[in-house]
Amino acid sequence: MAKITLVDDDENIVTSVSLALESHGHAVKAYFDGAAGLAALESDPPDLAILDVKMPRMDGMEVLRRLRRTSDMPVIILTSKDEEIDEILGFNLGADDYIHKPFSQRLLIERVKAVLRRAGIEGEEPGGAPGADAGARAIKRGKLTLDPARHDCLWEGKPVKLTVTEFLLLQSLAQRPGFVKSRDNLMDAAYDDQVYVDDRTIDSHIKRMRKKFRDVDPEFDAIETLYGVGYRYRET
Repeated sequence: MAKITLVDDDENIVTSVSLALESHGHAVKAYFDGAAGLAALESDPPDLAILDVKMPRMDGMEVLRRLRRTSDMPVIILTSKDEEIDEILGFNLGADDYIHKPFSQRLLIERVKAVLRRAGIEGEEPGGAPGADAGARAIKRGKLTLDPARHDCLWEGKPVKLTVTEFLLLQSLAQRPGFVKSRDNLMDAAYDDQVYVDDRTIDSHIKRMRKKFRDVDPEFDAIETLYGVGYRYRET
């Protein structure tokens, strides 16, 4: 169903997670340190990466940081830490989801399914076209063009590389320019029901998305913050 790369230095976790994913039809490649994992992710990009945080040679956060320089592939972070700052850092770096160890195989499978579904990878129609996204129309809002079928985002004709979560958040905002979307509305647009995120997660994604647009256009100001209320897209 999907190609998944797992990077974790715990052999027991690698074995159990690989078996669980393969039992659901996924093809899994596993690596036991961050440097080897990053090299594999760059040379043979999968549909989804699952990264542990604490690893030898290069930790998962550094792998994610380097990966996001060139790739918008979906990424799930695994961690045994309970530090809230680690989760916030992961989302700031562009993670699509976060799972704390220890976790059940059922939870992992559901999170994987959710991220793949949001990416249009799981539940494809015969012929390989994503079922829901293939029929979605491109959105044109001023300088912005969004094409859900191709996961393409353009600003004044220049590409802006967005992760799955960032794309879904922007799509939700751009569908109704001028209308305010609360953080709860945006959570519903970007995450499945079984995935819980808090307000700061949405704020982190918006902050990262703005930076990407400002790398293309330093004057970008189309995503407005209404403090205490939410966000809205201002057509320019």
